[in-house]
Amino acid sequence: MKLSVIIPVYNLQDFIGDCLSSLLTQVVDFDYELIVANDCSTDNSLSIIKRYQETFPGKIILINNEVNQRLAKNMKLLLQRAQGQYIAYMDGDDLALPGKLQTQVDFLDNHPSTSMVYHDSEVFESETGRVMSQYVRDYYNRNRIPEHASIEHLVKFGSFFQASSLMHRRHDNLIETVDEKCKIILDQPYQILNAGFLDGYISRIDGVLGRYRIHANSFGAQTLKNTQRRQQVLDDQLQAISNAKKFKVSNSVILEGAAHYYFATAIFFLKLEDKTRFRKFIELSDNGSDYFDQRHQYLIENADNFQYCYEYMGFR
Repeated sequence: MKLSVIIPVYNLQDFIGDCLSSLLTQVVDFDYELIVANDCSTDNSLSIIKRYQETFPGKIILINNEVNQRLAKNMKLLLQRAQGQYIAYMDGDDLALPGKLQTQVDFLDNHPSTSMVYHDSEVFESETGRVMSQYVRDYYNRNRIPEHASIEHLVKFGSFFQASSLMHRRHDNLIETVDEKCKIILDQPYQILNAGFLDGYISRIDGVLGRYRIHANSFGAQTLKNTQRRQQVLDDQLQAISNAKKFKVSNSVILEGAAHYYFATAIFFLKLEDKTRFRKFIELSDNGSDYFDQRHQYLIENADNFQYCYEYMGFR
């Protein structure tokens, strides 16, 4: 089997059909399987997945959990079943554009020094279809990410590609790439651990080959509504980069990564007009290394004047 596409599903009845269709209609010259793990959904997700199983016989392997396992354990179940030489991850509410699978498989076939490959994705509003941005092109540290990146770039600059754009080579430590210490964020530890075990380039394919859906129940939308959840996101991100130690990534690089996440968290609380937590996290982001951009420098230098910082970021 050339490729396994793994898809975790929980209560995605409005989106999973389009996701599966976008993958099943790909034109390719190799064998591939879709492994879908329905984590005890309480909506009609299961019946929709089964309908696609019947329409495309032999293409979908269904794992149907009778008890909710949550994302980390569900990911492990998916990886245990994957038989492909290459593994692609897909969120059940995202879409693959024509040519995605063939382009990424061809790249890995033709670039043996690349262990992980990604592409750009349209970020679109589910209700209207409006394209809001492109994930890679508009990433705020885009100019610091080379065409062939490394684990150090993931640690220092975060997930500079959208989760559903990743395809990587198979290796003997697949199950160890799921960090159950992380409660909300699973994509970044997965990316960092795969990069460490594979020890190759993380390469970019130019062009948009996927669509990243924003909707009321998406990860980002839920986080914006919940300050406690945002704190957990930070904790997960710090845990994710700490995993890089086992691959001999230097402590200075990990500290730079931590500063990045403190900075992003400070901006979140600045927007909420939470002065105390803004000040706390912007101070934590100042570890004596270089600034990420002009915004970072300005907020550190003007942290005592909350109003200046708030207006500088365009929140009023």
